[in-house]
Amino acid sequence: MTVNGPGQNSRGRIRKGPAVLGLVLVLTGMGCGYRFSPGGEGFPQDVRTLYVEPLVNRSRDAGIDREIAFALRSEFHRQGRLRVVDQAEEADAILSGVVRSLESRVVAGNSKDEALQFETALAVDLSLRRRVPEAVLWRAQGMRLTQLYSGSRGAIVTSSSEFKSGTLNPEDLRPFTDAQLTETLRREARVKLVEGLARELHQRLMEMF
Repeated sequence: MTVNGPGQNSRGRIRKGPAVLGLVLVLTGMGCGYRFSPGGEGFPQDVRTLYVEPLVNRSRDAGIDREIAFALRSEFHRQGRLRVVDQAEEADAILSGVVRSLESRVVAGNSKDEALQFETALAVDLSLRRRVPEAVLWRAQGMRLTQLYSGSRGAIVTSSSEFKSGTLNPEDLRPFTDAQLTETLRREARVKLVEGLARELHQRLMEMF
């Protein structure tokens, strides 16, 4: 994962030829109520339990809000620093957010204007607030993650680390048409975006603030 600074724009003209597949995170307008030192030393010691609120979904993708909320709960449960609870009344802090968008676009094509690669982008706002007394501990506006995926089998590099980290093997590609393969890779890119967001958020809350 690569972290870019605020205000960088990944939009641009369609490129010809293959692009590097990967997950990119762009943070814009991030602010926080407290300044925390690296390593998590500044994380409030009295915050031990966390409730993840249902996210507000302003994207055109039904269900992405539930997928992100589930991934966030799973990541915090897996890491074990905070105990995830099922009711807001049981929590020391509440994590809430808004899914702004989830969109895909063509970013690379060949000389025949055939799509070789796509980019899917996820944009969210997230905040962490103390329940009692109520106070915002951390807020991130405009967290944007992007994932590139292939639009045809000719653009896939099966020896790449990105392909090997996915669910497909080289022999799995043969039965697919390009359209079927693209849809499979689009769904896989979506999963990677959601999981990547959960990992990045946990790291920033626990280590950076």
